[in-house]
Amino acid sequence: MTSPLVILHGDEMAQVAFEHILKKFVNSRLDIQLEEIDLSAENRLLTNGQVVIDAIDSLQRHGVGVKNAGMTVNRQQLEDLLRKHPGVDGENLHPLATKSPNGAIRKGISGNITREDIQFRNLNIRRPQWVGRDIEVDTMEFGGIKDSFNQLSLATGVVKLMFVGSSGDPVELHRREIRKGDPWLLATNDIEDVKAWAHRFFQRAIAEKRDVYLGLKDTVIPGYDGAMRSVIEDIYHSDYKKQIEDLGLNYYYELIDAQAARIVSNPPERALWGVPDNTTGRKLLKLVNQLKEFGIPGRGAHVSISRMSAGGGDQYGSFNMAAKEDGILKVIVDGDEKHARRVRKGDPMLLMSNDREAIKDWVLQVFRDASRKDKEVYFGLKREYMEYDEVYSEVITEVRRELASEHTPPPSFMIMRPSSQLKKMITDPPRNALYPSQNLDGDIFSDISAALGGSLATASSIIESKDGTMLFEAPHGTAHDLYLKYLESDGKVAHFNPSALIFALGNALETLGEREGNEPLSQYAVQLKAALTDTVDRGIVTADLKGKTVDPDSEQVVDMIGFLEAVEKALQ
Repeated sequence: MTSPLVILHGDEMAQVAFEHILKKFVNSRLDIQLEEIDLSAENRLLTNGQVVIDAIDSLQRHGVGVKNAGMTVNRQQLEDLLRKHPGVDGENLHPLATKSPNGAIRKGISGNITREDIQFRNLNIRRPQWVGRDIEVDTMEFGGIKDSFNQLSLATGVVKLMFVGSSGDPVELHRREIRKGDPWLLATNDIEDVKAWAHRFFQRAIAEKRDVYLGLKDTVIPGYDGAMRSVIEDIYHSDYKKQIEDLGLNYYYELIDAQAARIVSNPPERALWGVPDNTTGRKLLKLVNQLKEFGIPGRGAHVSISRMSAGGGDQYGSFNMAAKEDGILKVIVDGDEKHARRVRKGDPMLLMSNDREAIKDWVLQVFRDASRKDKEVYFGLKREYMEYDEVYSEVITEVRRELASEHTPPPSFMIMRPSSQLKKMITDPPRNALYPSQNLDGDIFSDISAALGGSLATASSIIESKDGTMLFEAPHGTAHDLYLKYLESDGKVAHFNPSALIFALGNALETLGEREGNEPLSQYAVQLKAALTDTVDRGIVTADLKGKTVDPDSEQVVDMIGFLEAVEKALQ
């Protein structure tokens, strides 16, 4: 091979698996150069985020890479790392040092994400019993994006977020460039409303004797969801923890995408599910109500989800922080005040925008992918009451006309609300469909879909940019709980499903082989993916797939090492 393969290392149990996979299926078999970059949480901190920039540069130069899952550190983990490395200046850390690198990498290579189920032939997924389940979803009625101010920019220029506090002097919190037609949005939440909601939420759980679930995206949106989580959990610990424990009830906090996947695929008998972010909460409320009435149908079709991420849009590319004092928040576009609102100390604030040209690139990618694979397309947009989403509708029409002029018929498509899009994907999946979603929705929707498809390790994820840069990754996280067991056992207990990482590696090697005209490498990549699916087809599975094959009685459940050895044997 003349071109290297970019390898982005990660954290915890996923990294243990990744190192075994590279040793077995790359280092010992291929004459190929690897450009390896350590994207672990610790190295991101030690390099003050520079390693993320290095990763983007490497991908842009070489074009094909494989990324492992990495940790996004919470407050406690950050404090632990800073204690371990006292020489690191914790007061002057670049955001790339502590935030998830995923958004920066996707934006850096201008890539959008497509996630699909891996085509295992003998998985017969047990449908979770939802009909009649006593699960209630509780969300905030007001505030947030529901009560945001949003519009399309009328000119190319700069949008600035200004704050006027007790001093009376305007302070610039953030600025970003926007172009004509770009959507932008300002959202805030009243922290007193959040506190009042938290009290009602926990009181309801106690009165109705329900286990308590709380889900937010505090790692990616620390100044917004993180600010809400902090006050909600302070109230829980100070006012309700003892009462809930005395009743024998449990409290669970989890990132909302992982929690949604866990609850939908394995619903508790009785629970109160708190999702304070009302745009997400209303979607999940409608889905849960539908599931309780009709249940989950058999999944005869595999699901594909395309996430719009290249433009840095929605919450993932936002500026977010909690207000440091009472004051007035203003949005100024090229010197003109477009909107102002009062905020109080502690109120979560969020400013986000998107790039119309990036939206157009994404829609073109969606339509071309759907046409190539004969898929129907189901968009989810809130266009009837949000100018921010209306731009997508305009772009879809524009792209259809351009494709028609090129004599490329666009695929069949529908536009519906995101809540209807989610319900259709889960409760009424068509034969072969692609569901394009914005970033946060796509994260949640794809995790739910992957969990219903077997586990998060039975799906593939591809990030593709307009210039042809391809990054392949597993959609799951680092498996922190499994990693703790691995450490406690001194490496003897290794329960982890490496399927998605193997598949990502196979996809990357196949792409590299095609680009260089290297038929033996392309053939090897196809054989590696076939060895993976053949292994599961023979009933050799990791613990997460136990009981999920066509013939559960003949399954052979193995640990991670046993599974990798079985794939290696199938490859030989």
